[in-house]
Amino acid sequence: MKHLLKLRDLSREEILSLLNLADQLKYERKHGVDQTGYLKGKTLGMIFEKSSTRTRVSFEVGMHDLGGQPLFLSSNDLQIGRGEPVQDTARVLSRMLDGIMIRTFAQKEVEDLARYGSIPVINGLTDYCHPCQVLADLMTIREYKGAFKGLKMCFVGDGNNMANSLMVGAVRMGMKFSIACPAGYEPDAELMAWAKEEGEFELCDDPVKAARDADVLYTDVWASMGQESEQKKRAEAFAGITIDEKVMSSAKKDAMLLHCLPVHRGEEVTEEIFEAHADEIFDEAENRLHAQKAVLVKLLRSNA
Repeated sequence: MKHLLKLRDLSREEILSLLNLADQLKYERKHGVDQTGYLKGKTLGMIFEKSSTRTRVSFEVGMHDLGGQPLFLSSNDLQIGRGEPVQDTARVLSRMLDGIMIRTFAQKEVEDLARYGSIPVINGLTDYCHPCQVLADLMTIREYKGAFKGLKMCFVGDGNNMANSLMVGAVRMGMKFSIACPAGYEPDAELMAWAKEEGEFELCDDPVKAARDADVLYTDVWASMGQESEQKKRAEAFAGITIDEKVMSSAKKDAMLLHCLPVHRGEEVTEEIFEAHADEIFDEAENRLHAQKAVLVKLLRSNA
């Protein structure tokens, strides 16, 4: 494992190794174990072309916990924001940093940073995928359910970067995966074909049907960052694609609900259902810190 560009690059064993390390790091932090020796003297450059709450805070706190130094770099502060080619930025940063985390729009930009640079690159989010979030999701599912095999995950909403990565994560770990979304808002076609070939996958436009016997329900906002101009159009298209009491009742009685946040209560999920599962959702949010610390240790420590 040289980078974390997308979850599909990782084997089941590599994902399990990250989750096991994340569990260990979480335990150590909860019990006051000094973790500063893990990445002492290491520096992580964090490029943000998309704003963030959980990604920025978790990576900054994570590097601090591990003894390293995070360096926040907004696109307004970098020459990349003024047209410098990605390959040049990659070469320069590789001579000064130990790793790069980037949160941006195009997946190609992340891939190019890894291609032209000589240090580990972590995908903090692109329009195509969100591997860091799904590692935290998998960590949370295992905490609540104990294992992955035999579980069913159902995603209700837009076939966006979250749907793409959750599909890969679920199938890779042996879970069934279903998604309910309106026509024209399906996940990446190539990834759906892969999921059908590698595991059990179902696509439909009925959330009640998709949620039947699910162990894990998941949803996300109807309009992701950069799609704000489509809010009205999407609100019409997604009418009824909501996790409500009827959808929850279709799932198993002990089904859990996850959401990557931020949430629009009353749109993708009702207020009542969200609050009933708030403990699970905010455990999931906290696990962003522990899962990303595992990624940092795996990538930056091995690069010493």
